[in-house]
Amino acid sequence: MKYEHRTQRMPPPRHFLNRLVVHAAWGGVVIAVSDALGTLGYHHFARFNWVDAFLNASMLLAGMGPIGDLPNDQAKLFAALFALYSGLVLILVAGLMLAPVFHRVLHHFHLEDK
Repeated sequence: MKYEHRTQRMPPPRHFLNRLVVHAAWGGVVIAVSDALGTLGYHHFARFNWVDAFLNASMLLAGMGPIGDLPNDQAKLFAALFALYSGLVLILVAGLMLAPVFHRVLHHFHLEDK
């Protein structure tokens, strides 16, 4: 998505809201794909049923931590790597969703400089 240059006029609020919706949708896609990968990993490595695998993946993505004991070393290694990945996804999605807000604020300050 292309943003305006600081010398251009600020777009109307409707354009800003559309940009927020697009960024939120992309954030949702990243979260959904990450949750699906985590669910598959817990199902495969920890031999959890689908509901428990989804619960553990969702809890890690939300920053809460895993639920229950992990039965083997492969599951523990997957959980550790998925936890690191989840932290990066949190930062990525937060940046993605806040980018339009930061851009609008900075654009507003540059317009005041004129």
